[in-house]
Amino acid sequence: MNSRLVLLLLFLTPAFAESPKEHWVVSWTTAQPLIRPPAPTPRPAAANAPAPKAPNPGQAINTRGFHDQTVRMIVHTSLGGKKLRVKFSNPFGGAPAVIDGAHLAMRDKESAIVASSDHALSFNGKPGFTIGPGMIIVSDPVDMTIPAQSDLAVSLYVSGESGPPSSHNSFHTTYISKSGNQLTVPVIDDPIKTTLYYWLAGIDVLADAKAEAIVTFGDSITDGALSTVDTNHMWPAVLAARLSANKATARFGVANMGIGGNRVLRDGAGASALARFDRDVLSQSGVKWVMLLEGINDIGHGNTEPVTADELIGAFKQLIERAHTHGVKVVGCTLTPYGGAGYSREEGEAIRQALNKWIRTGGELDAVVDFEAATRDSADPKKIRAEFDPGDHLHPNDAGYKAMAEAVDLSIFTKKR
Repeated sequence: MNSRLVLLLLFLTPAFAESPKEHWVVSWTTAQPLIRPPAPTPRPAAANAPAPKAPNPGQAINTRGFHDQTVRMIVHTSLGGKKLRVKFSNPFGGAPAVIDGAHLAMRDKESAIVASSDHALSFNGKPGFTIGPGMIIVSDPVDMTIPAQSDLAVSLYVSGESGPPSSHNSFHTTYISKSGNQLTVPVIDDPIKTTLYYWLAGIDVLADAKAEAIVTFGDSITDGALSTVDTNHMWPAVLAARLSANKATARFGVANMGIGGNRVLRDGAGASALARFDRDVLSQSGVKWVMLLEGINDIGHGNTEPVTADELIGAFKQLIERAHTHGVKVVGCTLTPYGGAGYSREEGEAIRQALNKWIRTGGELDAVVDFEAATRDSADPKKIRAEFDPGDHLHPNDAGYKAMAEAVDLSIFTKKR
């Protein structure tokens, strides 16, 4: 064969192509639960009846949506980068929502942004977008360098009637203008405050080729229920801070895909783990690991909707198979104690122990994190330690979430396999 032709073929062969130096990796996410229908119109009150309680602002907004209002949402990223893109989703919405404008900026404090960092987002070159039922919309990339562990503000303006928005508990304060387009104002004046994200799904960063994402997939304990608002004490956030501070693991982003009330086998406050796994885990940019902490709500509701350990183990095997098919490794996390919780029962405790035994010894997971051992009361292993219990005997407090994050051996993610 002609030597020049050989050289040309070698040059054109994909195996010899230069590896990409950068790629998109998720730095922050939130999962979308099912939308509840608006409450029915109340009947006229009877004479001398007590005045009804004022609705929670977040509940009222979820019922009616937005009209001529700006929503500013605060997120705490994990991985840094020099380009960003923002994802919005409306997976369970019943009607399209029209967003007239969106901005991204570094957050200063409360609703204040660092004005010099403010960027208008575009969508296929346009300032706004319409997000229909089931859709995911991704912004055009923005040239914006952020360090790891940054606070960002995502602001949306809706001029018309949005209808009930997709939303998620934020554990950060969201600031909503009473009226008007305030996308560019440094501080939203006298805002309505909620702890919900609206339509916001995730933020990706353009990161080094070696950067990877870990998705934490679970229920309210992963979501961060009862953690202190605006302090980033959810265990995935504490884990992200640990990874970022360690040179060997600073290339990992963490995406929290917990949903309060979530179950493995049945829909609850969100679609079941089996139903949402592809959308909430496998679709994330740069995902290489998923940490599974699910099942306690299936067990807790077993008195009315029976479940067995075999059914939960079978569902875990399905999730593992789906992950491995897409080249994603799976970390199984043992279920934390729940003795004394409102739905605890002896039959459920036996199921929890059986599932935890399989997680530890089943051999089908790529790694195991023993959250039970990190949080249980040594004197009464069916319960979480008193200093970790905020009072409901189910969700850890900030100290408990910190103990969970510190129970993760970071070398799990760097070992060659």
